[in-house]
Amino acid sequence: MNSRYLLLALLLVVGVAPLLLPPYYVTLLNYIGMYAMVVLGLVLLTGVGGMTSFGQAAFVGLGAYTSAYLTTTEQLPAWLAWAGASPWLTLLAGVVLTASVALILGALTLKLSGHYLPLGTIAWGLSLYYLFGTLESLGGHTGVGGLPSISLFGLKLDKGENIFYLIWALLLLAIVVTQNLLNSREGRAIRALKGGQVMAESMGVNTFRSKMVIFVISAVFAAISGWLYAHTQRFVNPTPFGLNMGIDYLFMALIGGVGSVWGALLGAGVLTMLKQWLQDWLPHLLGNTGNYEIIVFGILIV
Repeated sequence: MNSRYLLLALLLVVGVAPLLLPPYYVTLLNYIGMYAMVVLGLVLLTGVGGMTSFGQAAFVGLGAYTSAYLTTTEQLPAWLAWAGASPWLTLLAGVVLTASVALILGALTLKLSGHYLPLGTIAWGLSLYYLFGTLESLGGHTGVGGLPSISLFGLKLDKGENIFYLIWALLLLAIVVTQNLLNSREGRAIRALKGGQVMAESMGVNTFRSKMVIFVISAVFAAISGWLYAHTQRFVNPTPFGLNMGIDYLFMALIGGVGSVWGALLGAGVLTMLKQWLQDWLPHLLGNTGNYEIIVFGILIV
């Protein structure tokens, strides 16, 4: 199906969903939208660029914790005071910080190849995760609460059905940006990466630059998702930003088709719904409580 028709169909579904569905399913759709934005970055990074990353959850955490810190700290340094005035300003600060960190990490890891690159992403993903848990200014493992809700044109987006439209509007914008990027001259250079670095360089592609472009874009998508998560939950702690969630994001990309832009949405939806279903039904079937869905996901990944 033409991507334009898919976009129009999605707009129609998104427009009526909060009006027809119970709050529980609206909340699930909110999570699917936030997850899909992270997975969209993995489509660029892994499906198009051929680079496997297990560290996207850490970038989600950077976006979430930046906003949490700036909106809840009473005495910010003078040079940062402007950012604490509104969650929209903390979004800008979070994107700038995440892009800067991505540039540094990309410079250190994107020259690696083979299994060393995934191992590198695991290493810095774990480092950022433990950094979130050990800094007292970020609440340690207890986390940070009391985040303000996002306001848009005077309307407080403090309920699931209110913030729903913002989440999906940003996701649709990210999808359009990704499609336009992949159809551009830069996008053709990025697509050449998967065929092999030597071949791409023989055609005049600056492979390191192309890798850095999609690495930073995928990190920015993750940071925006983290910002949305922080102000939807109005509480953050390190748990959702660990290695397990990084693996889940990659699994979502695999389920939906790692090279498909629309597969990001499909994969996020399938895995989120499957996880909820397994958490509800497996304890009843096995007669005992436990995180049995992890076992099922492990088998599915294999």
